[in-house]
Amino acid sequence: MMDTSEDIDKSYNAPMQTFMRDAKTMAATLTDVKEYPNSYLFVIDMSGLKSGDIKVQVEDNNVLTISGERKREEDKDGAKYVRMVRRVGKFIRKFVLPENANTDAISAICQDRALTVTVEKLPPPQLKKPKTIEVKIA
Repeated sequence: MMDTSEDIDKSYNAPMQTFMRDAKTMAATLTDVKEYPNSYLFVIDMSGLKSGDIKVQVEDNNVLTISGERKREEDKDGAKYVRMVRRVGKFIRKFVLPENANTDAISAICQDRALTVTVEKLPPPQLKKPKTIEVKIA
């Protein structure tokens, strides 16, 4: 069986189409990022998701990755969607954390349809006090 040019175009363009779909999904996941004196706060819209559908990870020591999957609700009693605005499917957001982010002190809580991820800051490095060296006379 030979591939037609249409089949070749579809298979050739599939990775690009997947990338474009994923890019739209990343852009559609609404996120607020706030900086406080001692922490960074990420607030992500998670309407329609359960905590088991959400994954929060730190990759490569400084990339915060938030991913999950929003599933379509089963139709009950023969109901049909008239309009569907909320996106369904997988989503992912990645944030490069600053150098002062403490990747060992990250917490996440999902409440009121929003995921709040708190990343504590490392304390600023303390400057060393000058050390006085005694000068001896020979």
